[in-house]
Amino acid sequence: MTITLDSLEPALSVRQVLTLERVLAGEPEVVAGASHLDRPVRWVHVAEAADVGVMLTGGEMVLTTGVLLAGDEDKQAEYVRSLHRAEAAAVVLGLGRAFPAAPDVMRRVAERCGLPMVVLHRPFPFAELTEEVQSRLVRRKFAAVSLSEAVRTELTALITAGAPLQRLLDEVARHSACPVVVTNLAHRVLGTAGERPAVDDVLRDWERISRQAGGTEGDGWIRAELGGRGERWGRIVLCGYRGDTATGRLLADRAAEALVLHRMLGGGAACSWEEQSAQSLLTDLVSGVVPARQLLPRARAAGLPVNRRTFVPLVVRDGDPARLERLLRLLGLPGLVAELADGATAVLLSLPRDQDAGALAAHFATRLRTETGPDHTVVAAAEPRAAWDDVPTGLREAQHVADAVADSSAVLDLPPVVRLKDVHLRGLVRLLRDDPHVQSFAERELDGLLREADEDLLSVLRTYLATGRNKSRTAQLHHVSRPALYRRLESIQVRLGVDLDDFEQAASVHIALLAHDAQQQ
Repeated sequence: MTITLDSLEPALSVRQVLTLERVLAGEPEVVAGASHLDRPVRWVHVAEAADVGVMLTGGEMVLTTGVLLAGDEDKQAEYVRSLHRAEAAAVVLGLGRAFPAAPDVMRRVAERCGLPMVVLHRPFPFAELTEEVQSRLVRRKFAAVSLSEAVRTELTALITAGAPLQRLLDEVARHSACPVVVTNLAHRVLGTAGERPAVDDVLRDWERISRQAGGTEGDGWIRAELGGRGERWGRIVLCGYRGDTATGRLLADRAAEALVLHRMLGGGAACSWEEQSAQSLLTDLVSGVVPARQLLPRARAAGLPVNRRTFVPLVVRDGDPARLERLLRLLGLPGLVAELADGATAVLLSLPRDQDAGALAAHFATRLRTETGPDHTVVAAAEPRAAWDDVPTGLREAQHVADAVADSSAVLDLPPVVRLKDVHLRGLVRLLRDDPHVQSFAERELDGLLREADEDLLSVLRTYLATGRNKSRTAQLHHVSRPALYRRLESIQVRLGVDLDDFEQAASVHIALLAHDAQQQ
């Protein structure tokens, strides 16, 4: 059976103790401190000593007949004050042996101190109450220990199996039944887990509420620090959990232990979690699976400025993400960096609207190409976006541009920032490659070659069209004689049923070949 915080019996409060069947038999009456009945009861203690306060550690419900207090109002007042100083949960006075009614002095002092005072009007065996409450508290402690061990075992198993950070956080969220957030010391969100609507509610104004709740635990916010060897580098927060504070703190501590171990065994640093967070966000933006509006709280919580900004979507080919992060910091450009697939890295700049987005993007690209060499790095970009909802389209456009020049040998001839207009027909075809009409067109135009999968003839056709139908250059590049090339070109024309000397037919085949190649990548 899975143990969650919801499945644990809540810690007993003074109010709950008074509703127990055995206590009701004693006809309890609250005579003071009625507004403090939700205090948790840590233990039940039977004591007749006048100086009982020195024997308490806090949270006890003290049961007494007051036999040693009768006839001495000073002792009665001091007795209550000593319980208050010891932070007792409540005092229960059994009437009959020493007092026929609640002593006025004790009642007045208890009210001033805010200490709940209860009298029992019928004789009541204190042993029955202590047995009932202690057994419930022991069961609670045992359940908390069981939860602790279950969480530790499950998280350790995930770490041993090489699970990513997100999998660990999902497990913590399952046990706590509330949103879970991991941050660095600057309150930047590194990871989240839990039901997405609840997580989004937490992240919507994350910086303010995280700092507001950062000092003390309350309103269901439980934190545990992340770090080791005397150095803190982050924290995990349970946001709005519904169990008692002690159990929540225990769960957060087990989660923190696991996260620190995960980092140590992974050999990474806290910043690698920031990279994972950015990668998850930008991947979701590029894919379009999650609407951009729903990703806005995550972007804001990840430290990206989003209000009144201009967004510049970039995709860098063969760019080291760590180098790109350092360059952004050096230039003072706010943005997120995330490695995508096939050697591409997405960079999303967030700039004030009064700044020249195009000039800043060009400056970034120029500095990057200066460091890496112009023949090693391509910076592709979409036009700046003023609305967050347009960012996914911009990122996909930048990715298409980067794809269009991925196999280009003329990187030196490209501007520092490459856009759709710089890749001409090849860029358009890459942009439309997933369109069913384009796919159908490519298959139909090239059917004669694709059906027999003749890669040699496809390669000759590709070179011939790319060189502007230059037969001499094509023969030279393929290391064949002119007559041999003519025979291959003739075979291509027969199979495709076209005349490559006709400009329109050659252009049609060229576009189909570009589309076919784009679909293969």
